[in-house]
Amino acid sequence: MTDTPQRILDAASALFAQRGYRATSMQAIADEVGITKAALYYHFGSKDELLRDLTLPLLDELEAVLGEAERHDDPETVRRRAIEGYVDVSLRHRQTLVMLVRDMTLLVQAPVAERFKAVLLLANDLVCGPDRRLERRVRAAQVVAGLGDPIVAFHDVPAHRLRRLILDGAWTLLNAPPEPPRTTGGGRPPALTEAQAEEARALHAAGRTPAELAARFAVSRATVYRILKT
Repeated sequence: MTDTPQRILDAASALFAQRGYRATSMQAIADEVGITKAALYYHFGSKDELLRDLTLPLLDELEAVLGEAERHDDPETVRRRAIEGYVDVSLRHRQTLVMLVRDMTLLVQAPVAERFKAVLLLANDLVCGPDRRLERRVRAAQVVAGLGDPIVAFHDVPAHRLRRLILDGAWTLLNAPPEPPRTTGGGRPPALTEAQAEEARALHAAGRTPAELAARFAVSRATVYRILKT
């Protein structure tokens, strides 16, 4: 690219992120660059063309890192490469993400919308891995959604710090234990398993209070007191 088209893309990206894609006119972009509207149309025939050229690098890189992750045999390596690659690419194109989230309809109506959908589906599959139970697929979808959202919400935070926090959150969510079962009445489980009871006794001996144990195992304090007495 020559200097002028790149300056146009940079100006469009900044204005789209600040004002929104639909609220930004071609004239405003031309004014930001310091060229005439006719000169702008010489390089880009429409706002849709600008949008496409701004989003293609993000999509191309996401597809590349997910494709690289998919080539590995070990599911954990696939998952790690997919998550880290997704975050790194998103951080490099954080202004584009801000632009897209500011006008959410772009993710549905833009010329590249189908590619975005395909990228998200692939990321969900790679993060989920071979365990296709519904709970794992839901957890994978939560993780993938949580990779990009903080980049938009905290776009002023330095990339290296945000990267670490996002990855920490992703691994925490993936490795979190399942929610304890609830009774049909919506209350707490009536009792602990024998293994949980042994753990509760050990934690109490180490100084944990009955209230802390009740919160940890999602049971009533009465259940904890009954376990501790046995």
